[in-house]
Amino acid sequence: MNKAIILIICFLGSSILKAQQNDSIVFKNGIDSPNQLATHHFGMFSSRISTNFKFHAPKRNTFSFNISNGNTFHPFVEAYLPKDPETRTQLSQVKWHDRPFYFIDQETTPADYVNIVVDAVIKEFRASLSLALSKHHELSISLRSHLITKGKYPFSPFTSDESIEWFHSNIAGGEDPYGRRYYGLNKVDFKYTDRNGKVLEFENNDFFIGGIELNHYYYPEFLINKSRNIFINFGSHLGLNTSKYNSAIDLGVSANAVKYIKLKNQYELNIALGANLLRKNIIDFKDNVDLGNNPFLATTESTVEITKYTKKGNYNAFSINYQLQSRYNKKDEAGYYKLIGKWQEINGGWQHGVSTLYKTLTNWNFTYTYGMPDMQLAFYVKEDFLVNNAPDFQTGFNIKIPVLN
Repeated sequence: MNKAIILIICFLGSSILKAQQNDSIVFKNGIDSPNQLATHHFGMFSSRISTNFKFHAPKRNTFSFNISNGNTFHPFVEAYLPKDPETRTQLSQVKWHDRPFYFIDQETTPADYVNIVVDAVIKEFRASLSLALSKHHELSISLRSHLITKGKYPFSPFTSDESIEWFHSNIAGGEDPYGRRYYGLNKVDFKYTDRNGKVLEFENNDFFIGGIELNHYYYPEFLINKSRNIFINFGSHLGLNTSKYNSAIDLGVSANAVKYIKLKNQYELNIALGANLLRKNIIDFKDNVDLGNNPFLATTESTVEITKYTKKGNYNAFSINYQLQSRYNKKDEAGYYKLIGKWQEINGGWQHGVSTLYKTLTNWNFTYTYGMPDMQLAFYVKEDFLVNNAPDFQTGFNIKIPVLN
């Protein structure tokens, strides 16, 4: 069924593309990058905001289809969060891996309890329609869905367990640094129990519709647009989350700026900086799974892109993007939580399933884009370099075409 949907979308895109063959304007507009949001095992349930680094409102309506693959591996880990203030204070004086807390019962040692294990390649499919409303306004509508897989060849050639462990064994990281081989390669083991006892669980090939997102962008005119080639836009964002684990509405805002520099020999350079803030679950439609008790997700990111135009007017672009996203859980809990896992059997990172929920997530995106008058193709790879496995490694592909013009 999933393959059929993808084939239908590709067929429709091909048909629309043929109808646009007479349009000869390359539709590069600033840093028009693919959707590079991480396939995070909590983040995929919320309407996270993708940064917009365009110069101005587009002149044409466009349709884009984005596929992302991310390998996430967190061994089974348990966490106790003591409720007693005195106990919290005592534990905060001890390093997290040496904290002497032993749960007996809720009367003797009151504490919240969670456990999590995530071992899967998470695929995201995102279809988006961008509408050129006017000279200064753009509206985009996106539908996101996810597929939980084992990540076997040939469908995940770069993000499979074999590829990642081959890299660790032969290039960097050492042999089985986080216990993938210990637990077994190419498996789906995805289960999370929140502090209220609710359970989120997936099996291999489970598919779900994550939600629908509306994004409005306003591109004001400033003197610096012409005097300094600096372009600014503001966004407002509304997301409807539709999964059975999180049925809710999110609201967000964003601000972005791009500096354009024209170089010699058909080269150009774009430097961008953006920030956004999302209020998760501002309206809940049900008693949802607790996917992080920090109600806000804030993101800042910067991008540098170099572009070279060809003699035919097409272009090749390469960009480097650095992104910071705020933590999913409130930071103060990391000062007293007690973690339990197989630390002796695993070379490192056994605690990441819980500990990374209390840390700012960082990642780098490397993107190549080829643009033509009637199509734009983009490929990217994502790596966190801090190796927090949320996800460990991610790749993506995007196709964009003009429609309904």
